[in-house]
Amino acid sequence: MKKMLMFVAAVTLLTACGTKKTNENMSSIQEKTIQSTIDSILAKSSDANKALLNKGVRNAAGFWKKEDGTAEAFQTFCINHFMSSPEAKTKLFATLQKNLETIYGHYNQISLGLKKPVQEVGEDYTPIDEDFGAIDPYAHFADDMFQSKIAFSVLLNFPFYTLQGKKALGKNWNRQDWAYARMGDLFTSRIPAELNQGLSTALAETENYISNYNIRMDRLRTEDNRQLFADSMSLIAHWGLRDELKADYADKKDGLEKQQMIYQVMKHIICQSIPKKVINNGVPSWKPISNKVDDATATPEPDTRYKHLFANYQAMKALDPYCKSYPTALVRAFDRDMEVSAKDIEMIFTSLVGSPEVVTVAKLIKKRLGRDLQPFDIWYDGFKSRSSIPEQEMTDKTRRLYPTTQAFEKDMPDILVKLGFSQADATEINSKVAVDNSRGSGHAWGAQMRTDKAHLRTRIQPGGMDYKGYNIAMHEFGHTVEQTITLNRVDNYIMNGIPSTAFTEALAFVFQMRDLEVLGYKNSDPNKQALQTLDIFWGCYEIMGVSLVELRTWKWLYENPNATAEDLKETIIKNAKDIWNQFYAPNLGEKDSPILAIYSHMIEYPLYLSNYPYGHIVEFQLEKQFGSTLPGKEIQRIYPVGRLTPDYWMVHAVGEPVSVKPMLEATMAAIKSQN
Repeated sequence: MKKMLMFVAAVTLLTACGTKKTNENMSSIQEKTIQSTIDSILAKSSDANKALLNKGVRNAAGFWKKEDGTAEAFQTFCINHFMSSPEAKTKLFATLQKNLETIYGHYNQISLGLKKPVQEVGEDYTPIDEDFGAIDPYAHFADDMFQSKIAFSVLLNFPFYTLQGKKALGKNWNRQDWAYARMGDLFTSRIPAELNQGLSTALAETENYISNYNIRMDRLRTEDNRQLFADSMSLIAHWGLRDELKADYADKKDGLEKQQMIYQVMKHIICQSIPKKVINNGVPSWKPISNKVDDATATPEPDTRYKHLFANYQAMKALDPYCKSYPTALVRAFDRDMEVSAKDIEMIFTSLVGSPEVVTVAKLIKKRLGRDLQPFDIWYDGFKSRSSIPEQEMTDKTRRLYPTTQAFEKDMPDILVKLGFSQADATEINSKVAVDNSRGSGHAWGAQMRTDKAHLRTRIQPGGMDYKGYNIAMHEFGHTVEQTITLNRVDNYIMNGIPSTAFTEALAFVFQMRDLEVLGYKNSDPNKQALQTLDIFWGCYEIMGVSLVELRTWKWLYENPNATAEDLKETIIKNAKDIWNQFYAPNLGEKDSPILAIYSHMIEYPLYLSNYPYGHIVEFQLEKQFGSTLPGKEIQRIYPVGRLTPDYWMVHAVGEPVSVKPMLEATMAAIKSQN
């Protein structure tokens, strides 16, 4: 804790210094120099594209500081480095791509290697491992690119287009135009290395905290001292707790009582009333309802959860003065990273969570459960076929199949074939993916050069991969398949990837949805399509509320610059309750439930959550495109298009932009089929 508080203080100081430094180092290039530079280039190359030249020179001038050279040096640089002919520009582009792949690829390998002890199961890691894991190999990249003037060559020849600009012009762009525009996205800020490293440190410390936040379920007790959960069961928050809660719908004997206990655990985590000694500790027994440890009052966790989030906020906010095109963390997360504005995201999400379809689906779930709904029923899992299969049966099967990560890796080609990939394609993709045993719940780490592998991290419990681990592994496998296809099959390296992480989440959901089919459980239910629609819809309803809590909280943070970590805790809980009361309490009961604040992503991966529900919307449109056929062939048609903006990508994929309307229409049809 001392280390974290020192870090918060340091980042606060850097934020203050950052603003001062920016004012001192504003562009040193005046308008007369800009115009003179443009005129000089036109005199030398009369056939140069005047609009691009004007945009490029002004773009470069905006980042040129006194330490980069005099006004004369700027003009000389621009005259010598502006590529007026298409052939020269194409050659420059090819050189940049080649070298960027080398740099990014090896930086990625360094980062992967340094984080291995803290991310993968192995020997207990030490403080020095944590220190190495917090190093950001990319931290000095921008400094190096600007000091070497490479960044200015990019700024000059590949102008930056805003999200609005891409939307307006993109419909007329060819593949080369898109690739040039993506090259122009490279240098939209000039952030000092120490601030990049500061953010990396804050995120790394938070990752370590979350990755080791486990609850020993076998040590939980009812008020009459009964044990409900299996011996040695240890669940990470929030992922493991949520997935156990979902699995308990199949337990007709103790399932409801288990769910109610998990709900109490979640509320204690959110409100930080959880006893500190029960976190990652299998010794004491804990009664979550009375909150007694070994039948005595225990010291709660000292708001650690929110201090980590506050440190991340401070580190992200410290970058603001250096990001003129994306001046806040909110704008960077949405306009830059998701390429959808926060305003549009909020409008899309509220249109679903406030829709009449929610009320009707909630009534259907109530009928299926035979009881009034409770807050944790936002995770109702009964539309999936696995809800009727005892989890232990599925776990027994996954443990036999996958006793180790190597066994899962060996089986990946067969999994892909079952999903509609050819044997040749399955073998090729498998050769580009490695599987590791994760300390956390699991994640996917993509390669950054075509000679490298993506890494699928999944959690293997003693005795082999249990069903929860398998379900997550299928999700992460979808990520690594996307990462492999969009890196190795795209036409230009700079176009590798997808429009935003929502689109990799969409493919991860596609894989995860088919986990039982891959295991050999056949679903011949004629209502399969309708139930799948209802499942996706209810999943959106849940995660959109969580995302709205995070979005509202970050807006509040920027509106209240003097806020403290304690203020942040109170605000998150208040926002969770307010959104719950508006959109959830009428359907799920219990006014003022804080449950929407449980997600660990909110702490560990700030402003990432919206990618999940947006990804569900994309997933739904993809599933409609797949129809009843196996998805492998269509996946390989769609994903190599690379990083277009979301709507252009979706038009390529399914013939229409991203929209929640098809989901709402299909949900209403699915509801009617169940009545």
